[in-house]
Formats: sequence, C-alpha cells, structure tokens
Amino acid sequence: MRQRIAASLLLAATTLGGAAPIAARAEPVQPAPPGQGKTIAFDVHEGTSMAVSVSPNGKFLTVDLQGSLWIIPAKGGRAKLITDYFNDARQPVWSPDSKTLAYFAYRDGGYDLWTVSPDGSDAKKLTEGAYDDREPSWSPDGSKIAFSSDRLGSASYNIWTIEVGTGKLEQITTNPNEDRMPTWSPDGREIAYSSAQGTQVALWAVSLADRKERMLKQVEGRVDAPSWGPDGQLAYVVADAKGSHLEIDGKAVSGAENVFPFRVSWLPGKGGYYYVSDGRIRRRSGSRVTEVPFTAKLEVTRPQYTRAKRDFDTTAPRRALGIVKPAVSPDGSQIAFIALGDLYLMPATGGTPENLTKDHAMEADVAWSPDGSSLVYTSDKGGGLPQLWIRNLKTGRDRQLTRMDTQPLGAAWSPDGTRIAFIDVDGMWGVAGVCVVDVETGKVTRLQASLGQPGSPSWSADGKNIAIGLSYKFSSSFREGTNQIYVIPADGKGPPVWQVPQANASIDTRGGGGPAWSPDGTKMAAIYEGLLKIWPVSADGTPAGPPRSYTSDISYFPSWAGDSKTILYQSADKVKSIDIETGVIREIPINLSYTLAKPTGRTVIHVSNLVDSVRDVTQHDKDIVIEGNRIASISDHDPALHTSAAKFIDGTGLTAIPGLIEHHAHVQKDFGANAHRAWLAYGITTVRDPGNQPYDGVEDREANESGVRIGPRIYTNGPLLEWQRVYYKMGVAVAGPAHLERELERARLLKYDVVKSYVRMPDLYQRRIVEAAHAMGVPVTGHEIYPAAYTGVDATEHMGATSRRGYSPKQGPQARSYEDVIQLFGQSQRVLTPTNFGALLGYLEKNPGYKNDPRLGLYPGWAQKSVQEQNPMLMAMRQSMLAGSLQSLKAMYDAGTKITAGTDTTIAINLHAEIASYVDASLTPFQALQSATKTPAEALNLDAGTLEAGKLADIVLLDGDPRENIANTFNVRKVITNGRPYGVDELVKLGDRP
Repeated sequence: MRQRIAASLLLAATTLGGAAPIAARAEPVQPAPPGQGKTIAFDVHEGTSMAVSVSPNGKFLTVDLQGSLWIIPAKGGRAKLITDYFNDARQPVWSPDSKTLAYFAYRDGGYDLWTVSPDGSDAKKLTEGAYDDREPSWSPDGSKIAFSSDRLGSASYNIWTIEVGTGKLEQITTNPNEDRMPTWSPDGREIAYSSAQGTQVALWAVSLADRKERMLKQVEGRVDAPSWGPDGQLAYVVADAKGSHLEIDGKAVSGAENVFPFRVSWLPGKGGYYYVSDGRIRRRSGSRVTEVPFTAKLEVTRPQYTRAKRDFDTTAPRRALGIVKPAVSPDGSQIAFIALGDLYLMPATGGTPENLTKDHAMEADVAWSPDGSSLVYTSDKGGGLPQLWIRNLKTGRDRQLTRMDTQPLGAAWSPDGTRIAFIDVDGMWGVAGVCVVDVETGKVTRLQASLGQPGSPSWSADGKNIAIGLSYKFSSSFREGTNQIYVIPADGKGPPVWQVPQANASIDTRGGGGPAWSPDGTKMAAIYEGLLKIWPVSADGTPAGPPRSYTSDISYFPSWAGDSKTILYQSADKVKSIDIETGVIREIPINLSYTLAKPTGRTVIHVSNLVDSVRDVTQHDKDIVIEGNRIASISDHDPALHTSAAKFIDGTGLTAIPGLIEHHAHVQKDFGANAHRAWLAYGITTVRDPGNQPYDGVEDREANESGVRIGPRIYTNGPLLEWQRVYYKMGVAVAGPAHLERELERARLLKYDVVKSYVRMPDLYQRRIVEAAHAMGVPVTGHEIYPAAYTGVDATEHMGATSRRGYSPKQGPQARSYEDVIQLFGQSQRVLTPTNFGALLGYLEKNPGYKNDPRLGLYPGWAQKSVQEQNPMLMAMRQSMLAGSLQSLKAMYDAGTKITAGTDTTIAINLHAEIASYVDASLTPFQALQSATKTPAEALNLDAGTLEAGKLADIVLLDGDPRENIANTFNVRKVITNGRPYGVDELVKLGDRP
C-alpha cells in the first residue's frame, strides 16, 4: 500500500486547554486508490455542507470538510487533516476542556459516536450496533454527550445521552416524533432539539429532572440546528422561501448569507460564535462579522484501466444470461421462465427451452397453477399496457385475465387454484398495491393500497394469508430500512402483521429475495447475505426458528416444488435446485442463445441539415450512407447515391443529429414494451440503467440485442449496492464483506455494464467495488463525491438526491455548490449526471403543447398525469433548488466536469427538459446537445454519440435545428437505431396494436 506523508501543520508550543504541548504529527496515511490512476492534489478555500466548532479556549477550529476532520488556527490558515478520508466524519464538537473532539462517523457501515484528540491520536468509538447515532453535543461539565439515535429500531429518532467514562446510555425523549440536533442549556438542566412531526418542525426542550418537554420556537418554513449560548441565547437556522438564514432569539442576524443548517459554535462569555455560510467560516460578535480564511488540500484520482467494450458487430451465437425468475412446476418436472422477451418452458433436467410466445410483447413474472396445467404471467401482448394472462398448457391458448389501469406483476396462484395474488403498480419505481383476482370471473379485489415497492406475493398453505417483502423503516428521518415480511389477510379483513425472522437482518432484495412460503405452509425461504436461507413458520407465518443457510454460492429467487422439499433458485449465471433434506445441489443446464440482430445492406439518408455533435456548426444538404448498422460516410448530397441504395430515407427539410443517450433511467417491467418504443419515439437510442433487479436489466439488454424488443440499446447494472439497510426494491442490502464479494462475482458473470455503489455503502467498501469493477473493465458510479473522487469512482449521479447524512455533501442550502465540490469534479474530470428535478415544469411552461403530444399515450395514465398535471414536490424543488443547481452546474462544466444528461425517470420527455435546463444554466445549445450524445457515449465506451464514419448508425431526424433552439430536440420525425429506421407514428401505433 502506497504511503503518503503530507506537510503537517505544527501545533507545537500551543497548549490546548492547559494540556501539555501536542507533538507534531504527520497527516493520516490514506489507503491508496486501487489501480494505476493519476492522483492530483489541489487546495480549496470553501466547503460545501461543512460544519465548524471552536475550541472553548478560542485557539482552534475544527471543520468536517468532505467527511474528514481538519484543525484550523482560530485566526485562519492552512487546515491540518487529522482523520483519514474514509470515516465520513461529521459535525465535530470540542469538549469543554478543549482536549477532545466528538463527532459521528460511518467508517464501518453505521453512524456511531467517536472521540479523537485534536492532533488525530487516540480515536475511540463510543457506540456500536445496528443503529445510527448522530449529532453529538457535550454537556457543560464534559461528562456526557447528548446525541440523536434511531436505536429503538422501529419508531423514530430520539435524544439520548452517553456517559463518556462508562459508556452508560440513557434515553432522554420518548415521543414518536423525529428528535434531532441536541444542544445543552448552559446550566446543564435541559437539552434543546429540533423535533419533526410530519412536515412541521419546531424547537423543543426537555428537562433532565422530570422529562417534561416544552416548545421553544416554531416558524414558517423549517427550523433546525438549535444551539444554546453561554447566556441562554438560542441560535438556530431557518429555511424558508427567502433562503437559509441564522436567527438568535427570534432575530435574523445573517442577512443575505446562505447559512448551512448546523449548530453555531459559541465562545465563552461575550466572545461570540462561529458558523458556516456561503462555504466560508464566519465569526460574529455582536454586529461585527469577520471571515476566517482557510486552505485545505484535497486529492482526486483519474482512474486508468482497460475498458470493456460491447460488441455490436459479431453475429456468432451469444449465451442468454437474462433468465428472469425461473419457476418450478408443482410436480418438479418443468421450469418456466422469461428470457429474450418471451415466455419459455423446459424440462427440469435441463435442455433446450421451448418459446411459448414468440412476439415483440414484453412478458414478465411467470407462476404455475397448483395442478400444473396452466401458467399465469404478465404481458402487454393485448396492446397497451401489461396485464395478467393465463396460458393453458394443454391447449396452448392464452386468456387475458385482467383489464386494469394499473400494471399487475408478480402473480402467485392460491393453493386452491381459484385466486391469483399480485401487485398492481401505480407509481414510479414499483410503488404498488396488493390485489387478488378471481381466476374464473376476473374480478379484482385490492387488499392493500399503494405500498413502498413491495415484493411479489406468496400464499400460506391454507390460503388465508399472503406474504410479501416490504421495507421496515427505522425512522421517518431516513427512508432506508430492512426488508422484512409483511403478512396480509387474503380476505382483506384484519390488519397486516410484520414478521421479522432475524432482528436487524435484511432479506437481500424485495425484487427476488423472497419470502417464498412452502406449499405445506411449514417453512419460508428467502435470500440473506446472498445465500438461500430457510426457517420454520407457523400457519400464519410467525417464525418458529432462525433462518439457516442452505447454499454457499450467491442465490436468488427461490421457487418451491409441490413436495416442499425441492427449491429451484438462481446462482449468478446458473440455475440450480436443492433437495433441502439431503442438501444435494444440482445444476440445471439451459441451452438458450441468441444472435445479434444486425441489419444488412445499404441505407442512404438525405437531410437538409446536420449537426454531428463534434463541431459546433450546422452542415447543409448532406447524405448519410449506412452499411449494415454503421455509418459508412457523410458527404455532400449526391442524387446518384439514392438509386444505388437498397433503402432511401428522404429527410428533406429535416435536421440529423446523433441518437440521444439517456444516461440515467431505471428500466422497469411495469411500463411494458411501450416504454422502449417511447424512448425511440422521443429520439433516444441508448439508455443507461444504473440500477435494476439482477436479471431484469440483463434480459432488457439481450431482448434488444436479439431484435425481440423494439427499443434503445440498454447499458445495465444489477441492484444498487446498499449496506445492511436498503430502500429501493432494485437495491440489495449487502450484509458484509463476504456478501459483497458474492455480489461482485455475480456482476462479473452477468457482465454488468456499470456497477453502482449506493447511499449506505461504506467508503472503504466502495473502494473495493472500484477495484473489482475496474478489473472487469466497467465503471463505478454512485451518489457520493468524496472520497469517491480519490478512490477512482468514475461518475456521480444527481446534484441533489438521497444522502445517508440527511443533507448533501454536493450541495448546500438552495442547492448551491462551493469551491470544494466544483474542484473535486473539475480536477478529476469525472462524469456528473445532474438530474435537474423540476426542469420539466419550466420546459412545459415554455412549450405547453408538448403536454398533449401523442407519444405520451404510450405510458400508463398515472405517468401521463405526472407530466400533464402540476406536481407539488417538483414545484417545490424547482422553486428552492433549480436556480442554485443550474449555477453550480455551469461552474462545474467550466471547471472540466463531464456533464451527461439523465433524468432518473422512465418517461422520455424528461430528457428533453433536462437538456434544455442546461441551456438555462448558460451552456450553449450545442454543449447541451453534447451532454446527451458525445459525452455519454464516451462515458459508455460506445461507438455512437456523434455522426461520423465508423460510428453506429444511431440517428435522429428532427423538425428544426437544436443549435438554434434546444427545444427542437423534441420534434422527432424519424429515428434510426443500430441501422434500423422507425417513424414516430409507426412507434406510437405499435403501442396501440390489437
């Protein structure tokens, strides 16, 4: 491991609170970035989302710049790093004697309280366990630390204290609200804190003598970060329509500054206080304000590794890896599954599967009837949106079972064969209710209204209950929880019941991790730690023992045979079965391959205008010659070319641009094949999916490559790699290092195009992800910025969005980013996909007719409404964040950041709004166009994104020139994807096919 010893700031000859002089110490030795990348050091003078604390003796400050602790002389100067980059250390506070710093840190995958000496020595972890402990505050006598914690496990954040000497914990508040950011009164008799009840946040105080609570302050907007001063003053931060400002006892004191939402740090007596605003450290004493200048050295790495490159030319057979949710028949003799866009059936002994559907529809989620005579599955073969269909295996006939406005998925047959349970998707990212349908009449009964991305249903043996996987949250402050079992009465009577087989352990994923109830009702199976585990249950699903492992290799989607002894499951790129009595595991060979659907012959396109996305110029009267699926030449118009071409496309009056690349969209089965046609209809020829269920994204990729699914090429990831807690159904709760290695091996075998390290992945394990992914030749992305930029993480998703901290290290209040963030992106030249949430509102205000575009009809009604109707959340985000995001985006672009356009939605119009928002940020229309063409193509290592000879023939013909008006990207008339042309009207009609 490479060691670095940076220049240290000497604290010699300085006494901290009467302590002996501190010897000079070198800065911490950093774990080296993996690989052979180039590391670059640079200085910054501003910090984003940075907190400050002053030592009570007034000599030093500490800040938490980008997740590390730094010591700065109180008058300013060079900052000395005292912790390494991998702690995610936040909100440090000095002890009353100035000898110790307390902070909370995420080093090993949970927020815990720590202390450290100001020279960086003697770091100690004060709290342990599955819960998050945050926001420490010293008692006036230094004997205790107050903090906020979710350690009740299923309720809320409360205020706790810990005795520093003994470690004794005491719960101070017991209300069901979200109590955060504690601060002690000067006399030590009360603790004040912010308390959230739903969207209303107020400041409260609790008496330590009798635990009585009293309200201190309530404001319009959000009030946060209370801090009691030495004379009983109460400072706090208010975020409202005017911005984020500091108040003391009801009086605003910070003017137009953009104040960060952290507690101010008081000096004793009349010395005033320190805080951070506009990225700068400031001190106020009365009406006098001074700025404390500082210089801190950060490091980034530009990774160097051999990139994997997708093959879009070779037509040799390719093994199908996207085998989606294989289900074993009740008698154990057959397996049904989805692959390459269709429904397949094969013997359980292995072999060549039989394609049962053979169409361009999207099929998903197949399940067997109890007698093995029929299959139920989801398909959009009837035209429009996906519904449930039943196939009679004896007659080979299909019958449409449901006709709903929502999209049914995850069907499961009741034990008596009369009902089918399913989830009906009615919101983004798999938000869904739980329903049952009568098999004979088609009558649907909704048992549960919309839930947070539930898993597929599984029936009890007596047909009285239905179990699903659902996220069990720790609190309302943070959305992540553990995947547990939610048991719903099948008759709709009585409340659902949570079942937790193992406290604080999470089923890997709700996408295919179970639970699966055995047909005899005595057992449940699910995936924990990447392994198949089984435990005994009572008739109502109550655990009767702990989950026990039955596999040692990564496992997914358990499916029981009718004997309740055999389970079929997926293991990376294989399908296996296990006899749970003997433990014998058998691999089931699946002989399924496909060939690349590559067109042949010559196509000539004549266009009046052409923007190649290489030069900022519009060329005129051009011919584009395509041979097969690649551009052979671009030249001045020659009528003779038209007669020699097998195909001629007349684009007179139109402008050719490269096919657009949606660099952040989550491809989901609930939208059906229509979503893929919609992307094409809006000019999008490539979609990068940074998070999906393990096999679904691979199936999307292969269905497109094989020509079965009409749509853009897909670059896909598997699940978002979380750590122990998880939010999204497409995420996986990685239980520990061994589980992470299993996930990385599955990523390698399934040939993911990108790997995403998500919100709660510790930074040290993110480093391991980088190492493994780069060895595969694929990039790593995530929400994080640091130490991600040092470790060699290739890209960052979103300027805002979710953070494990509850605030973003990329943006301060009003979505403003400062020098540290701008330089971390610029110096590393990393990829940033901003996803400007709220951009669509302004885009439609300028172009109101776009709301009624016929292409929107390819989406479900609820998705259409999200475009056509005002969205309060997006309106609020636009008002409070969009201007700051655009200002920061321009600064990052100018610093060298590679901006790629992505939307985090499946609704394609959003990409056009995203691109247009970059022009609002003062990029030129051509630069904005490159963000959805040339730049993401380079990030994907894809031969597309520009109109040049040798590139893949991804071309869009527009009415209007986007260099003159970026909104013209919306006016798609024809799209050529991988050399195949489609008209917009044709794509819309395909979505309405009978």
